[in-house]
Amino acid sequence: MAREKLTVERLTQAGAELADEVGFEQVTVSEIARRFEVKVASLYSHLKNSHDLRTRIALLALEELADRCAAALAGRAGKDALTAFADVYRDYAREHPGRYAATQFRLDPQTAAASAGVRHSQMTRAILRGYDLTEPDQTHAVRLIGSVFHGYVSLEMAGGFSHSAPDSQESWSRSLDALDALLRNWPAP
Repeated sequence: MAREKLTVERLTQAGAELADEVGFEQVTVSEIARRFEVKVASLYSHLKNSHDLRTRIALLALEELADRCAAALAGRAGKDALTAFADVYRDYAREHPGRYAATQFRLDPQTAAASAGVRHSQMTRAILRGYDLTEPDQTHAVRLIGSVFHGYVSLEMAGGFSHSAPDSQESWSRSLDALDALLRNWPAP
């Protein structure tokens, strides 16, 4: 039986799946070659190196996450939008831990500017329009939202909240309530 043709897309998807299985930092061209039962050299016509593969996985993950966020935000505003946005991040991280880690991969400025990361920022700023924030407060709020989402999700995924009551879901909801209250009552400089 003939093997399926290798493509950049197929290798990237396999890399994303491997990241979810073993962790994003463990993904290498060598591991992908083993998965496809080919020699590493045969992948270099598709990928430059492991950094290139990780960049492609990061771009895929950012795109997947942006698509999910856009669908969740449709028709929502204010706290409802903030909560939907937050829940998409948390759910994606739980479903795809390696891909979620890839969304934090440092991209070069040109690649970042062309990535779905821009859509994430635009969606966050769209949510903030419901809170009537102007610059530079809006930029501060974008950074705060990202920090809260990523910080909570990262700690939760590492088991940081599994050893005590109350339930992590309750703390998540209370954290989003507090974030909403802060955004509605943003402190003056």
